[in-house]
Amino acid sequence: MKTNLKLIIGGIFITASIFTISSCKKFLEVEPISSFGNDYVFSNVTNAQKALLGVYSSLGGDQGYGIRLSMYYPYDNDEMMGQGGTPYPDNERRDIAHFNVQPANTQLAGPFNQLYVGIERANICIDNIPKMDAYTNGSTADQKELKRLYGEALALRAQFYFEVIRNWGDVPAQFTSSINVSDPYNSRTDRDTIYNHIIRDLAVAAPLVPWRTESSVTSDRLSQGAIRALRARYALFRGGYSLRQDKTMKRNADYKTFYQIAKDECAIIMARADHKLNPSFQSVFKDGVNAHKFEANGEVLWEVGMTGGSSGVGDSKLGYYNGPRQFTVATPGTTAVGNAALTILPTYFYAFDANDKRRDVTCAPYDNNLDLTLRPRSMVTMLDGKFRRDWQSPSVLTSAAQYFGVNWPVIRFSDVLLMFAEADNELSSGPTAAAKSAFEQVRTRGFGGTASLIGTTPSDYTGFFNALVKERQFEFGGEGIRKYDLIRWNMLASKIAETKANLALMAAKAAPYATLPATMYYTPNQTTVVWLNSFYTASPAAPTGSASVAWVNAATINSTLLAYYAVAFTPNKSELLPLPQTVIDANPKLGGQWYGY
Repeated sequence: MKTNLKLIIGGIFITASIFTISSCKKFLEVEPISSFGNDYVFSNVTNAQKALLGVYSSLGGDQGYGIRLSMYYPYDNDEMMGQGGTPYPDNERRDIAHFNVQPANTQLAGPFNQLYVGIERANICIDNIPKMDAYTNGSTADQKELKRLYGEALALRAQFYFEVIRNWGDVPAQFTSSINVSDPYNSRTDRDTIYNHIIRDLAVAAPLVPWRTESSVTSDRLSQGAIRALRARYALFRGGYSLRQDKTMKRNADYKTFYQIAKDECAIIMARADHKLNPSFQSVFKDGVNAHKFEANGEVLWEVGMTGGSSGVGDSKLGYYNGPRQFTVATPGTTAVGNAALTILPTYFYAFDANDKRRDVTCAPYDNNLDLTLRPRSMVTMLDGKFRRDWQSPSVLTSAAQYFGVNWPVIRFSDVLLMFAEADNELSSGPTAAAKSAFEQVRTRGFGGTASLIGTTPSDYTGFFNALVKERQFEFGGEGIRKYDLIRWNMLASKIAETKANLALMAAKAAPYATLPATMYYTPNQTTVVWLNSFYTASPAAPTGSASVAWVNAATINSTLLAYYAVAFTPNKSELLPLPQTVIDANPKLGGQWYGY
């Protein structure tokens, strides 16, 4: 049973609900029923729990990881592109994806404001929970629970700030609730200062929160492993490149200090049995995320819990906005549900080794027919597959709904292994045996557990780094990670240019794409796509009884991909978004737009 509460604290609304940790995947259901003040909310443990859930609730929904932070902001990159086609420019999601975004873009203010609402809600908990009498004088159980809530609040605030920084750079920062502040207008704070603060906060938070195996904690609630993994991620960003006010990409001289933090945190997680890789990469998504079940191995350290119930507040459009569509009538090319808005770049599809199982999980070149058989798509219109509607359980195949309650995975154990390997390589000027082992665990799982297929792991610094860059692309495609990785490596501009050049080679049927097939044949009327010829050699004569789809076509590459993919990208500008114009107009201390906007 779930109950709900809306709290008014310090002049802002906090939406919260009692959470029940059980076999049910969701514990956040936002439905306001009453209002109370600080003294009441932080008078007992139960109410403090409700307040913390109000912080969690700022993660989801249309303005959070329900669509904008997960499926608008991370694109275009060298895996996928955001929605192309007309209208473009649109002062909306297409302009964000293709780097034509302007300060008045309609998709900027909502996420920016919601992240700051989350920060304020976290600040209220952080200010008040340690002041509760039960925090120091309560029962052992109450003290333990309140310390846990305090640690979670610190980590949630850190995640909100991290998301603001990686999208907007230097931003206003406030580490106490607004009720304690006389001037509501803050100037920008250097991102390094914010990073330093949240990295220190997570050092405090981690030991206050139980490990996965020490509690009934599920992965839509922060565990100690999740907090340590996030601290490693923030440290790598603090040690990486970012766009500065002088419109240059820079990293600080002390970057190795933060790589050491990342390595140490990952090593702590790896030394325990709380988290491990699922032997099946597909199972993480098909049997876990899309089946509304928690991943049994603890591979998903933390996911944003979406409420379900067809609401833009606290829910997600995963599987509706992206992934294969479902046709609702039998005639090809007619009515379908779903947006199919994110496109897998064919250069990404062909970057995978043919034996890499992750390719066909991440890339879905088909739609669903009315009779539940599959209708293959062309190479240039294939879709992302990790959150596909035909993997969701219970079935939503024919649903016209937009919200399916699918959680957003924030960080997985494979990321811990690859962050450890990256940090170790940087600190040791080449990979140690431990770094190579961590890297190979991820890569071997990607090849179905067959180590003989993964090739030789490089032993030199540059070779190993380049292998990591590729491996993270194969492992995390469609999970909102790649663009930000490329930025912290100062590689976004070069990878976009490389991708455009490769698309042009593909359109020209030039090496290394000279032998790709013009046509792919398949067995019709099947519930899985049964291809009848190779993706890598010229098309044969049509097999008897086959159906076909045009696969490589120069005209469509030029008209549907190169016409829109990252067309307005400008190095030393496009790595960050402009602040929403409404925010600039409201706060005279921000100093106008930076970074060339």
